[in-house]
Amino acid sequence: MPASPLALRTDSSPLLLQCRAAAYPLDEVRSIPLGSHDATSPRLALRWLRERTRDITDQLDAAYAQPGLHWLTDEAEHERALAYMTGGTGYQLTLHDESTRYVLLAYPVGVKS
Repeated sequence: MPASPLALRTDSSPLLLQCRAAAYPLDEVRSIPLGSHDATSPRLALRWLRERTRDITDQLDAAYAQPGLHWLTDEAEHERALAYMTGGTGYQLTLHDESTRYVLLAYPVGVKS
């Protein structure tokens, strides 16, 4: 579950978000990049997170896919993700199976703390 947003953005500059997905095999030292994307709005970042989550859950066994499938239909969690990203805080979703952890995240680029 993502952390609470600490402060809302007060400026009106465009928000650029970096989106990334990676697999972390439990028996490997390095991660495996699964894609990245620069989004120009929180909604576009959320769209990318949904697409990548769908791609990952399509490849998992049914039991391991369930959390991702639930997240894909959880509108309240999507609104929470949008609120975090709009407020200048990153959002992360982690899925796993028996041998790999999958991390999807979107975070603002260049936001000063």
